[in-house]
Amino acid sequence: MLRFFTAGESHGKGLVVIVEGLPAGLEITKEEIQSELARRRLGYGRGPRMRFEADELTLIAGIRHGRTLGSPVALEIANTEWPKWEKEMSPDPGRSEKILTQPRPGHADLVGMQKYGFDDARDVLERASARETVARTAAGSLAKALLAKLGVSIISHVVQLGSVTVGDAPRPGPEDLEAIDESRVRCFNPSVEEAMVEEIKAAAKAGDSLGGAAEVLVFGTPIGLGSHVHWDRKLDGLLAQGLMSIQAIKAVSIGEGHIVSGLRGSQAHDSIRWDPETQTYVRDTLRAGGIEGGMSTGGLISATAWMKPLSTLNRPVIKTVDVATREETVSFKERTDVTAVPAMGVVAEAMVALVLATEAVRKFGGDSVAEMVRNFESFNAHIHETPSASKA
Repeated sequence: MLRFFTAGESHGKGLVVIVEGLPAGLEITKEEIQSELARRRLGYGRGPRMRFEADELTLIAGIRHGRTLGSPVALEIANTEWPKWEKEMSPDPGRSEKILTQPRPGHADLVGMQKYGFDDARDVLERASARETVARTAAGSLAKALLAKLGVSIISHVVQLGSVTVGDAPRPGPEDLEAIDESRVRCFNPSVEEAMVEEIKAAAKAGDSLGGAAEVLVFGTPIGLGSHVHWDRKLDGLLAQGLMSIQAIKAVSIGEGHIVSGLRGSQAHDSIRWDPETQTYVRDTLRAGGIEGGMSTGGLISATAWMKPLSTLNRPVIKTVDVATREETVSFKERTDVTAVPAMGVVAEAMVALVLATEAVRKFGGDSVAEMVRNFESFNAHIHETPSASKA
């Protein structure tokens, strides 16, 4: 079973991620992982922290001479600002000179303080911070490398930023990822990119923030990942959980789920046909998002994550209560972005990759990448046999 764990705080010494269950022989380099971390820093509307806080990656365990060993892989992403925070975030006994008692609405601050019995919001916010997604992105790069061995590729693009949407614009393909990343807002539709930038500028001028949505597209997914037999094995449920776990995500849509719920059944489903040229079953529409009955159909998978506007504003106006005095006040300001939607798409790619890689390992197994690929190829060679032929 493939699984991962992250540890670390936003302003701590660093973030650590352990990925367990990767088969041996997966080729991976520090530069490949670093490239994914750099993609997470993209996007117009990010705060100054993105300019001076580098992601210093160290491969600690589980990789030798550019290949995984089959043992847990451990990675560390150091915090280059640690010297500024060493006293405030020290693990040694002591107490902060500045206790944060004005919890920010929309954050984990207040409920975390209540749950764990803290009187300082920093004991909560440091771990709840979206900075943790750096570790997820690193883990996701390993999952992407494994999926690539099965011919799977994953991209994302921004489909909404604030009130600006791409509408019915064509979806990008795997070959378009470079163009998407070159966009200031990671949008594939150049005609609305400038409108999105202007929306960000207007929000920044007002000291406000913006949410939006990013669609993740998966190409070349094997048939049959996930399962219909148990509620916790359904692929769409697993993807929804993975995407909803990203900080500030408040909704997930698989395929056109947010639209088809308002249609009649005769319009809401993907018709199936046999393509004699490719010798495969084909669905020409994407209403179900490439998943039926909790299992991948082998077609394009589409999952969209919807992000709320960030709760920390550059102009603190959201009312809260000082937990020390119980008096009305406004939430304190931590460094923030106007929007993180473009970066969220990269994190969403990582979470989708981790879910799909987990299900691929579950289905095809193998202690080595070579064994896993053989199992996949054997399954693929017989998948389109007719039921009568498979029984013969």
